[in-house]
Amino acid sequence: MTQPDAARPWLAFYPPGATPTIESAPFRTVAELVSASARLYGERTAFTVVMPNGMYGDLSFAEIDRMSDAFAVYLREVAGLEPGDRVALQAPNSLPIPVVAFGTFKAGCVLVNVNPLYTAEEMGRQFADAQPKALVIVDMFADKLPEALKHCPIPNVIVTRVAEFMPAMVKGVIGLVQRYWDRSIPEVQVPHIRLPDALAAGENQRFIRKIAVESYASALDGTSLAALQYTGGTTGVSKGAMLTHGNIVMNMAQTMTFMEGHVKKGEETVLTAIPTYHILAFTLNLLGFFWLGNRNVLVPNPRPLANLKRAFENYRITWIVGVNTLFNGLMNEFWFAENPPKHLKASFAGGMALHGAVAERWLKMTGTHVIEGYGLTETSPVVTGNPIGKARDGSIGIPVPSTEIILINDEGQQVPAGEAGEIAVRGPQVMAGYWHRDDETAKVMTADGFFRTGDIGTMDPDGYFRIIDRKKDMILVSGFNVFPNEVEDCLARLPGVQEAAVIGVPDGAAGEAVKAFIVKADPGLTVEDVKAHCKAHMTGYKGPKHIEFRTELPKSNVGKILRKDLRAEELASLAAAKNTKAA
Repeated sequence: MTQPDAARPWLAFYPPGATPTIESAPFRTVAELVSASARLYGERTAFTVVMPNGMYGDLSFAEIDRMSDAFAVYLREVAGLEPGDRVALQAPNSLPIPVVAFGTFKAGCVLVNVNPLYTAEEMGRQFADAQPKALVIVDMFADKLPEALKHCPIPNVIVTRVAEFMPAMVKGVIGLVQRYWDRSIPEVQVPHIRLPDALAAGENQRFIRKIAVESYASALDGTSLAALQYTGGTTGVSKGAMLTHGNIVMNMAQTMTFMEGHVKKGEETVLTAIPTYHILAFTLNLLGFFWLGNRNVLVPNPRPLANLKRAFENYRITWIVGVNTLFNGLMNEFWFAENPPKHLKASFAGGMALHGAVAERWLKMTGTHVIEGYGLTETSPVVTGNPIGKARDGSIGIPVPSTEIILINDEGQQVPAGEAGEIAVRGPQVMAGYWHRDDETAKVMTADGFFRTGDIGTMDPDGYFRIIDRKKDMILVSGFNVFPNEVEDCLARLPGVQEAAVIGVPDGAAGEAVKAFIVKADPGLTVEDVKAHCKAHMTGYKGPKHIEFRTELPKSNVGKILRKDLRAEELASLAAAKNTKAA
């Protein structure tokens, strides 16, 4: 049952021509989406990979289509995979990513994105859970395979490299540097095939290729599983969110509603600095911009941020998709501050809260807005977005079409208007559940089909939503709720602060106290400066009682600051101090 219009005041802010609901998916499957865009945009450049030294390689829409066809045939006809078998992909941003991902979809198999920086133990745990029948891994990380495969043998291992499909001379230079200069390429110690050889084997099946790929696709529909997208594991063991073809295609259609007329088909260039194994870049960058016929500039490793310099210098970047720390970090790079991108139209932010201070400084420096949205792995990911031209500072925007949002309390009851509550979402983008974890699925799904996000938010009277914080990160100080995002945003407005993270620490009778971890922009910044700034801008109980300066903060590979790691360090330190005292 759909919410009545009276309960959806956000509809008044929908772009012209947008409808409250999307009646049917524009494509049955992701594979159809890929093939349709390839036919439409043909020889235009789809993906460009840019190395820190400026060396680059391109693949056109037509090349991606042909090569992904070949990979699909290799999986089914040579490697012997069946529909629904999992294919793990473990590589940084590079040209093999779309070839392998799209080929997996075309084969009717299920893509499993794996963080390439995982340890062998972490790889083994994810493999053991997903049980993939094939693995595509970049050679830089192949030394982890013998240990990782002890947890779960994988019958088909395909090895690729970051420079795959780049011009021969470029590929040769990069290979020599990696192998003999920095010695980053280990010997592969497990049976394997190289990706180009796998594609050649698929190409050799020419007599069956076209009819085979069409037959694979015909057996799929919107309910077919497309991807196992693993959550970050911040609340325990990482879980595989089951995303169907319908989830992903519908979420692309929902998102395009807000981009229509602003992102021009076939004319834009998007910078992909965050890794495509993360749900935001995977769907919005890899699939969304491919659908629109735009060039995607892939950066294999954005750290240090100087690695992005050549991409900005050599390409007319019109859109950036990133997280708060990426935008903040770029503005602290002298080369970026001295020469901001001239062709940039706007940027999309997700993955973590966008601090108001960062958004304001970005606008002043680049003359463009950072448009904040909201989503999760379990929602494919987009739930809300700020309509371009109607963005509201500090807001995650309004629900995309066919999406219902309610705010609920711990008992699952809707909270009164104007009150904060846990955001719950219902719509076609919500996952089918967690892979082999019915118990965990039951914890997050309500009886009437709403997904409990774990995020606390509020809704403005006219329908714009705001995130207060993660439910599990809330700090309870003498009975008062303190939300880290609010404190961090306050700290970010102090000129001497480069980055900040806030957690709750045990504090006797008060329950918890606020502790801030700060990376200085000004070496002269003192604890007294920080406390005075917070006292001037926040009520007393919200200000940090403890302040620790650090040279860096722990981050995920997307650049999201990991409060959970800081919390674990703090608790371990307190336990060690207690044991020492007892001894």
